Amino acid sequence: MEWWVAYLAVGALAGFLAGLLGVGGGFIFVPSLVFLFQSQDFPQTNLLHLALGTSLASIIFTSVSSFRAHHAHGAVNWTIVRRITPGIVLGSLLGSGFAALLSSSALALLFALFVFFAATQILFEIKPKPSRQMPGALGTFFVGIIIGITFSLVGGGGAILSIPFMLYCNIKTHDAIGTSSAIGFPIAVSGAVGYIFTGLTQDNLPPLSLGFVYLPALLWLVVAGVLTAPFGAKLAHRLPVARLRKVFAAFLYIIAAKMLFGLL
Repeated sequence: MEWWVAYLAVGALAGFLAGLLGVGGGFIFVPSLVFLFQSQDFPQTNLLHLALGTSLASIIFTSVSSFRAHHAHGAVNWTIVRRITPGIVLGSLLGSGFAALLSSSALALLFALFVFFAATQILFEIKPKPSRQMPGALGTFFVGIIIGITFSLVGGGGAILSIPFMLYCNIKTHDAIGTSSAIGFPIAVSGAVGYIFTGLTQDNLPPLSLGFVYLPALLWLVVAGVLTAPFGAKLAHRLPVARLRKVFAAFLYIIAAKMLFGLL
């Protein structure tokens, strides 16, 4: 029973942040799931792969709840979503296939370094001057490939690329957050499918796993995340996002430092 409560708590926090900042929740899901899976004595061989796959499957549901709430505020640019989705699907499938070739230690290092980069970008608001327009369909497609690969490899982070990219192209902050939450859905679907199929041939997975997706964790993460994502989206349209992003950046630094300490 205590594991259900822990999964609910993680799902509630990740869902809230998904609505608040347009992130998928992978930065919360992945390190939390690694800790919980270790505490349950799951086999170490594919521990991080299992956390990544379960994270992506959970984000499918939290992203839907989040972008529906942002859409109600008129903050989702569906033209961008339609143009970028094909590239995201392709990139996510490529990334999940590549991840299966890496060790858990290599994936953990990649994840920690990526989180440090993302936190620094958020904290100092590192972005080019928002003086351009969105590229055409082909350019947006290739951007989608890059975002999809990155998201699939680290189980999150699509928003860390998509939001600065849209701000760079002169999209309003709230619209960038809302559109990012919608972009997270095709990333998560394609990435989760990739992790399911690449994990079907793996041994030493816990019972009730579908490939690299642990179904009991998925259930409770989704229940909590779907309920809290709309509250985060509502708050995003009421509070200054810049201050909240700085708090989130500090939290990311703690997550990355903990994962690097674990590797050492």
